[in-house]
Amino acid sequence: MAFEKVAIYGNPNIGVYVFTNENFSFIPRDAPEKFENVVKKTLQVPVYRVTLGLSPLIGVFMSGNSNGIVLSKLITIEEISFLKKTLEDRINILVADDIKVSAVGNLILANDKAAIISPLIPSKLRAQIEEVLDVETIIRSVAKSPLVGSVAVVSNNGLLLNPLANEEEIEELSNIFGVRADVGTVNRGNIFLSSGIVVNTKGGIVGSETTGPELMRLHQIFFSS
Repeated sequence: MAFEKVAIYGNPNIGVYVFTNENFSFIPRDAPEKFENVVKKTLQVPVYRVTLGLSPLIGVFMSGNSNGIVLSKLITIEEISFLKKTLEDRINILVADDIKVSAVGNLILANDKAAIISPLIPSKLRAQIEEVLDVETIIRSVAKSPLVGSVAVVSNNGLLLNPLANEEEIEELSNIFGVRADVGTVNRGNIFLSSGIVVNTKGGIVGSETTGPELMRLHQIFFSS
């Protein structure tokens, strides 16, 4: 298990364009074949080419875990049909029509044990999200930010947090998600972590500008025994 440094469209912010869980990955429909091969080899899951809201910003307009996915209200009927056909009812799907902010990938932080939901999401949606993801959900900010899916990245192995998270919060979130946790950055100090890392328990891809010390921290958090 390891991280592979990569860019897409010459951009190191690969997390903006990719979603993964333990069973599959989504990448933009026009992503280079070389990029698809890296994702498939590193994350060790089937890779599907999609658009969301007619956009390649998969990681921005989708969040979820291995049980379910939450999609932006911008998704089209044709895209929903494609996802349902591709996934063959293997996963729960929720379109978040009631969320004013379309970037749901920035508002939900989830693994297969728990999910943190941003205070920006209407509380009436909590039950729906909890049912779709099939985990306990908690409404709160992370590292003083309501953009909980932007300032942290979680898998079933580890949790990477924005450096603004304090020791008490690191411990709290570690217990909530049932994984080891610590702070770090990607792409030479970027604190919006989900923009630069995509990870599951089998491997991870990280933005091409990520430094050696940053990579060492990521390995310690997500793949140390």
